[in-house]
Amino acid sequence: MATPVVTKTAWKLQEIVAHASNVSSLVLGKASGRLLATGGDDCRVNLWSINKPNCIMSLTGHTSPVESVRLNTPEELIVAGSQSGSIRVWDLEAAKILRTLMGHKANICSLDFHPYGEFVASGSQDTNIKLWDIRRKGCVFRYRGHSQAVRCLRFSPDGKWLASAADDHTVKLWDLTAGKMMSEFPGHTGPVNVVEFHPNEYLLASGSSDRTIRFWDLEKFQVVSCIEGEPGPVRSVLFNPDGCCLYSGCQDSLRVYGWEPERCFDVVLVNWGKVADLAICNDQLIGVAFSQSNVSSYVVDLTRVTRTGTVAQGPVQDSQRLAQQPPHPSAPLRRIYERPSTACSKPQRVRRNSESERRSPSSEDDRDERESRAEIQNAEDYNEIFQPRNSISRTPPRRSEPFPAPPEDDMATAKEAAKPSPAMDTQFPVPNVEVLPWPPVVTPAPKAEPAIIPAARSEPIGLKASDFLPAMKIPQQAELVDEDAMSQIRKGHDTMCVVLTSRHKNLDTVRAVWTTGDIKTSVDSAVAINDLAVVVDLLNIVNQKASLWKLDLCTTVLPQIEKLLQSKYESYVQTGCTSLKLILQRFLPLITDILAAPPSVGVDISREERLHKCRLCYKQLKSISGLVKSKSGLSGRHGSAFRELHLLMASLD
Repeated sequence: MATPVVTKTAWKLQEIVAHASNVSSLVLGKASGRLLATGGDDCRVNLWSINKPNCIMSLTGHTSPVESVRLNTPEELIVAGSQSGSIRVWDLEAAKILRTLMGHKANICSLDFHPYGEFVASGSQDTNIKLWDIRRKGCVFRYRGHSQAVRCLRFSPDGKWLASAADDHTVKLWDLTAGKMMSEFPGHTGPVNVVEFHPNEYLLASGSSDRTIRFWDLEKFQVVSCIEGEPGPVRSVLFNPDGCCLYSGCQDSLRVYGWEPERCFDVVLVNWGKVADLAICNDQLIGVAFSQSNVSSYVVDLTRVTRTGTVAQGPVQDSQRLAQQPPHPSAPLRRIYERPSTACSKPQRVRRNSESERRSPSSEDDRDERESRAEIQNAEDYNEIFQPRNSISRTPPRRSEPFPAPPEDDMATAKEAAKPSPAMDTQFPVPNVEVLPWPPVVTPAPKAEPAIIPAARSEPIGLKASDFLPAMKIPQQAELVDEDAMSQIRKGHDTMCVVLTSRHKNLDTVRAVWTTGDIKTSVDSAVAINDLAVVVDLLNIVNQKASLWKLDLCTTVLPQIEKLLQSKYESYVQTGCTSLKLILQRFLPLITDILAAPPSVGVDISREERLHKCRLCYKQLKSISGLVKSKSGLSGRHGSAFRELHLLMASLD
């Protein structure tokens, strides 16, 4: 009897060059899991069909890099927000611009379509949230409450609430009808990057840079549970369609969580780096990640992933109403959303436009249409995905076939993966784990070292990965003896050991001072070691707790920040930007006020010391401001961070 072919649990589907310059944002169509939209520094929005190499449509009109994109539920409309604060909405079926919305004063960081009405919510670096009526091309309401950039927005499944996550470490829930905040959820100790509503129950999940996922009860407005120990910042989460579990796209892995009690059901290793968005279709999870101008897509077979509490084992049909699916018997009873059968009630201030008013274009609409174009790059794929409005079938095709899983390369690995693995309720079990195979080892041609070394690089700078991997078996090639093989593996090992031993010794020195409780002295000792890596490690800890920062600490750290901002290492630049942002937000108003105050009468030693520190900080900030200004013209994530710092330092000019 033939042995059945064992397929992979996770695999890379494709990699495409999505833009002429860096990709700055992307989103998957959640209804189909097959439509991908990307925004780039080239000011374009490109649309792709997953696993097809050619661009379907390219949307133009923005004059600055596209920072955020979002598709509506039927995948007929797309909205894109730019670095300048402008928002554009395109009709994909008609292949034309629908609306241009102006009003934000800074980068658009987040967008979401209302599930029923013709509304769009936008969150910006200017800390404001705005609700727009697409038909009237106007702002319906503005929600204020966050003190830093709004990173994620999500409408509730019934369309009555809006959840927002921001860099100020908070999650807020807004009542759209009343136009006010219902509740604020504190608890995160870092910027909150993503929020997601449970598809059925009154439950909200939030993921943060503090490496935790928190679940919030939307009836009692309190935390249900908190999952800690994520391997990195949480950027992408998604509930299973039946609500049985939550998927978290971590660095190079997919984790499956339950929340009552909090536990990890499964971990699947996927070499996708920093995954940017997730979608589910045909019992397969699609993940997409981007790096520079490239976008990569990956697939995880959910039938081979442990999902304790799953109701249906087969694919969930798109036509099924999620609200009608019964909750799992072991789950506690929680209130379920009531989805309206027709369009949701609109805020009272929105007046329904007449048909003639909607159809008569204004001169401004004409100008928008001239400036914005929808260039169909691939007519065949476009006609296949975007059907005419009077067509019976909807877009994209509802019953798409699942992507075929490739067979295992190593049969020994396949046999291990084929064994059933029981679900474990420990904190972080690793059942059913599969490592994607290494690509063939090819010695690359010598190339120049990059100007900025990315934090998520696949190989060490200045070293060849092939030196540390077994040589490929090539026919008619003599096999290496053990001594030669060990010598290749150990190449550079002694040097690396010396570097790491020195680093460990330096960190022990700083830690010994840190335990005394004197933060200033520990920072001074790190600076005295003259190793930027130690300074970065220390700042990454101090940055997580803003209350540790004092004025005298700033005088020591600012010269180091100037060095970090000029470093060739991306992670050093990121740490420098974060520290500088904290200093500017907490101390710049104080410094300017003290320097502008009139001199005091008499001798006040403490005031004189404070004035001296402020003058020193001001001088250092002036020195850094020129560097920040020169780098604010960069594209991509670094450019955006430097532009934000340049705005904060405007009072220094």
